[in-house]
Amino acid sequence: MLATPIYIICSPSPQVGKTLVARAMSEFLLLKNGTARSFDVNLKEPSLLDFLPHITETADVIDTYGKMQLMDPLIIHDRVPKVIDLGFHAFDEFFKMCEEIGFLKEAARCYVVPTIMFIASADRISFRGYEMLQRRIPPWSLVTVHNEFVLRGGLPEAMDGERVIRIPALPLFIKRYIDRLSFSFTGYLRNEKDWSTELHQWIRRNYTMFRDLDSSVMLRGSYRSRGTDIVSLRCTRAT
Repeated sequence: MLATPIYIICSPSPQVGKTLVARAMSEFLLLKNGTARSFDVNLKEPSLLDFLPHITETADVIDTYGKMQLMDPLIIHDRVPKVIDLGFHAFDEFFKMCEEIGFLKEAARCYVVPTIMFIASADRISFRGYEMLQRRIPPWSLVTVHNEFVLRGGLPEAMDGERVIRIPALPLFIKRYIDRLSFSFTGYLRNEKDWSTELHQWIRRNYTMFRDLDSSVMLRGSYRSRGTDIVSLRCTRAT
């Protein structure tokens, strides 16, 4: 692994399925790499810590100590992929902190590749948060996640860019089934032999999207490890 990926799952709006995406991404990375580390920055239950206690630790951005405890392990090229389940209450403070300390530049210097996975919503707070990220985050580091269970219909035009992951909606009774603390996406794939079930196909589809995203992140990391800027590379290919 030429770079260490970090996936920051976030939204300034509550109840948009953020922890669900963080769970699925964490389990996928654990399956793919044999190791993963997750950080739970939430106030309310249930949280990522409840679902994946063996790889998850709590964190906060309330004070300087909490910020250091969260950021210190992120700027380490240890080849352990990481997931941050960023609660809506910490959205503004986290990205303000990232800008103040120059997190993205420091990450690039340390061969760490952060990817912000923004869970889309149709409310005003979500639009403001997305616009803020567009100003601060390079376009190749920002991914919009369309959770169709929460956001019915199409994705807002302002958020419907090139890098979009669409999480299909599940029937309510299946949603309640996967919301159990004992449920594991990878465990279901291993134990359910009928590949035609709706849940089996849903998990496999999401894992495939995560695999493609992770491959693109690793490709970006390999360019940086060789001292190649992605923008320059695109321009070179275009000419």
